[in-house]
Amino acid sequence: MNQKNTVKRYKKDELTIVWEPSKCIHSGICVKMLPEVYKPNDKPWIQQDNASVEQLKDQIDKCPSGALSYELELTDSVQENKGLVVEIMENGPILIKGKLEITHPSGAIESKDKTTAFCRCGASANKPYCDGAHRKIDFLG
Repeated sequence: MNQKNTVKRYKKDELTIVWEPSKCIHSGICVKMLPEVYKPNDKPWIQQDNASVEQLKDQIDKCPSGALSYELELTDSVQENKGLVVEIMENGPILIKGKLEITHPSGAIESKDKTTAFCRCGASANKPYCDGAHRKIDFLG
């Protein structure tokens, strides 16, 4: 299976965890925060029933690459708009959290919703996005 196009979904109550392995920069935040849920050596590696929906949402919101995201089955009146949040990771990418549109040099427009990690080191093979290459080149910044 081509990992570049793989998207897996794991459902718990009104929450659906979405995992896109090609986006993962292997920060390990998921395993550190919820080791009872994220078990890289098991199949399936995400065991969503081992945490509450709130715990899962809290952890997924901290995923620096956006490889983990979630969908909620909510009515429009319950959804909220938090705006954009920008975070600079030490020796890593710029994280932009929220809804945004990215206009590429080709003119193509891409919509993002959740966390998007942008490369700061210049070594990513997936520019403008981070692919974890900053660790290979010992990027400091």
